[in-house]
Amino acid sequence: MTIVVTGTDTDIGKTVFAAALTMALGAHYWKPVQAGTDEGGDVAGVTRLGVPAARCLPEAYRLRTPCSPHRAAEIDGVKIDPARLALPVVDGPLVVEGAGGVLVPVTRELLFADLFARWGRPVVLVARTGLGTINHSLLSIEALRARGVPVLGVAFVGEAVEDSEATIAGVGGVKRLGRLPKLDPLDAGTLAAAFATGFDVEDFR
Repeated sequence: MTIVVTGTDTDIGKTVFAAALTMALGAHYWKPVQAGTDEGGDVAGVTRLGVPAARCLPEAYRLRTPCSPHRAAEIDGVKIDPARLALPVVDGPLVVEGAGGVLVPVTRELLFADLFARWGRPVVLVARTGLGTINHSLLSIEALRARGVPVLGVAFVGEAVEDSEATIAGVGGVKRLGRLPKLDPLDAGTLAAAFATGFDVEDFR
């Protein structure tokens, strides 16, 4: 079983959710393209949140420049070969995290949504609950569906905003999977507890 985690934007809590889901499923974690390696990148982030390093697969591409992968690769003098982005085979579940939003370019010819369509695996869309999320979420859902990408549902991050969450699920015709609040402190223990409270792990099996 493979689940792809994507988002409506960057820095919305996608990696935090991916870490929580990886732990809840006892899964492996893979970030195929890491752009920006300050603080170790997202693999370091999920290991700080409890994912064992042994269950984190190496990135296909690890780029220094913190920007869209297509541009980071150009700046770093790297050519991204989509053939290297085939899903890895692991023993048990796999959680794959994209970069930024669904229409972020991997190369100048390939968007992440196109890559998700090639994989054909269910996608969880992570969305913040703040102002503007309805538009960003519905546009992301439409972009995924236009490519035939199966959308498992939406996972919200932030303070509860009942109307926005319900509107996105209703208008978008997607399952409302749950919500992670902003956590302070954010660590393996608080994250696991929040995921167990806010989500039903059976929705991801």
